[in-house]
Amino acid sequence: MPPAKTLQPEARRIEHEPYYEPIADEVALFEAAEQSQIPVLLKGPTGSGKTRFIEYVAWKLRRPLITVSCHDDLTASDLVGRYLITNHETVWIDGPLAHAVRVGGICYLDEVVEARKDTTVVIHPLADDRRMLPLEKHGELLRAPKAFVLAMSYNPGYQSVLKELKQSTRQRFVAIEFNYPAPSLEAKIVARESGLDAARTAGLLKLAHMTRNLKGNGLDEGASTRLLVHAAKLMQRGIAPRVACHGAIAEALSDDAEMLRAIDELTASIF
Repeated sequence: MPPAKTLQPEARRIEHEPYYEPIADEVALFEAAEQSQIPVLLKGPTGSGKTRFIEYVAWKLRRPLITVSCHDDLTASDLVGRYLITNHETVWIDGPLAHAVRVGGICYLDEVVEARKDTTVVIHPLADDRRMLPLEKHGELLRAPKAFVLAMSYNPGYQSVLKELKQSTRQRFVAIEFNYPAPSLEAKIVARESGLDAARTAGLLKLAHMTRNLKGNGLDEGASTRLLVHAAKLMQRGIAPRVACHGAIAEALSDDAEMLRAIDELTASIF
């Protein structure tokens, strides 16, 4: 059997503690699931802290982290690995999932419903009591060490008939739900991440609340905590609040001219 090689992605070590404010019991729940060798599903809207959370627990557990941004063209071979010709020889190249199993790290499949349905089936043997990954083309069976953790995320708000997480997949996971933080905590996060003063931070939170009320009435999602941080950073660098909110919030949420005007008017009523 040819030796396995890895070109990319390399496992990433989180050397410094990422800033993360727990919303509920998500850290303890993740640690208990990890100790029980149960994979974890993070559910929540875009920008609600799922990626920051996984970076935080990777740092806390001292585990290498491999993140896969899922998309429509992601194949099983992209995850597991394939043979490639390099330097006039045929070599096996581990995919990110196989690499994470070998190094005993955390493999994070971000927005997993974006991947093709047949692709997610390859994780099933890893996500139950077997904890193994067959590399059929390589003739190898990888058994996950205790340190390996499988985690994935998805946004239930974007579910449809075509993009729905199958029950055979989701029932293998412990699910942790994420949502936007309580106003006081969200204000603390925005101020901590941007350095923005309390008055303008309060204005951003008011705008976020207004846009979130428009979900389903012209907007797929309201302004996330991430977008508030983006706007706050621009404002902190001297950009006028209305300009910052238009670029970081309105344009990020919609391309519709009427909706953009509506969000701009909401911004003008605050700043």
